Amino acid sequence: MTSSTQLTFHWFLPTYGDSRFIVGGGHGLPAGTASGDRRASLGYLGSIARAAEEFGFTGALTPAGAWCEDAWLTTAMLTRESERLKFLIAFRPGLISPTLAAQMAATFEAHAPGRLLLNVVTGGEAHEQRSYGDFLSKEERYARCDEFLTVIRGLWRGETVTHRGTHIQVEEARLPSVPATPPPLYFGGSSPAAGPVAAEHTDVYLTWGEPPAQVAEKIAWIRKLAAERGREVRFGIRLHVITRDTSDEAWARARQLTDALGEDVVSAAQAGLARSESTGQARMRELHEQVRATGDWSDPRVLEVAPNLWAGVGLVRGGAGTALVGSHAEVADRIAEYAALGIDEFVLSGYPHLEELYWFGEGVLPQLRERGLFSGIQAGATGHTPFLPAASR
Repeated sequence: MTSSTQLTFHWFLPTYGDSRFIVGGGHGLPAGTASGDRRASLGYLGSIARAAEEFGFTGALTPAGAWCEDAWLTTAMLTRESERLKFLIAFRPGLISPTLAAQMAATFEAHAPGRLLLNVVTGGEAHEQRSYGDFLSKEERYARCDEFLTVIRGLWRGETVTHRGTHIQVEEARLPSVPATPPPLYFGGSSPAAGPVAAEHTDVYLTWGEPPAQVAEKIAWIRKLAAERGREVRFGIRLHVITRDTSDEAWARARQLTDALGEDVVSAAQAGLARSESTGQARMRELHEQVRATGDWSDPRVLEVAPNLWAGVGLVRGGAGTALVGSHAEVADRIAEYAALGIDEFVLSGYPHLEELYWFGEGVLPQLRERGLFSGIQAGATGHTPFLPAASR
């Protein structure tokens, strides 16, 4: 199978720590609940960034929130640890001035040209937003995000912006220098209030890894809203991966991850995640809700919510809660299936992030190259850490 479609791949930087097991935390969970056996040092994060760069990944997502380190500062330092990898920085509009955010992005672009991507996170956790001094409702946060992005895009165009809105007020704002190419805006949101903002402002709409039929519905929804505004939007998906030489090996690894969890740990995590106002988070929880009720979640195959799509990560982790699990060929098949729906960009991760990156880079990317789905520049990373036998590369 060959295709003219060229997919874009991003990896993930675990700025809260990493582990050989699932690191909980994120949406709806208290600050400090995300931690791992490996400290998120610049040295370790740099090793992940360099490996992703070597395999031909375009960028790496860096999360934002009270449960992880600051994404702007971390990635600014990591630009010196890598050469061309882009950084998809998650940031929350409204916690800082849109003028300052536009200036920060322009400065990043000036010192690392073409290496900045921005993931707009409106915020679905009221208790976490309040910890930052933000007391707006969910609907108000989306309205503010709309105003925020209107201002920031005007500034990037070199305009002098005066905006007197309901939530954002700036007067004669102007940047000392504008980015030669404004950084692309990525955006995720499943609620009715999210759709119009995504359609109006963003370049790439991101969804968490739901079954293909549900992903197709989201794509149709955003595509229609964008067309009504005379715009086109690209689409991306956020997934974890567990890929091995054989399907049995991959599912055995998934079993190791669930075996490390206790009922008390899962129950506590789910109680926290239930507080989330995020529609996307609710959709993630629904994927494994019935299985949790029966107590059968320890068998990873009962959490296979679509072929090779495993909902086990979401038992304790907020946000993206599904993983592609299978042989390298099976994982490549599922990626091709999402691509056929209209997904152009894949934001991936795995535990631990360094080792799983090598499994994917050495096992799945060659399959995608053979199918004509991926042609990212590869600089010889397969010789660095031989996680796979030579015949599999």
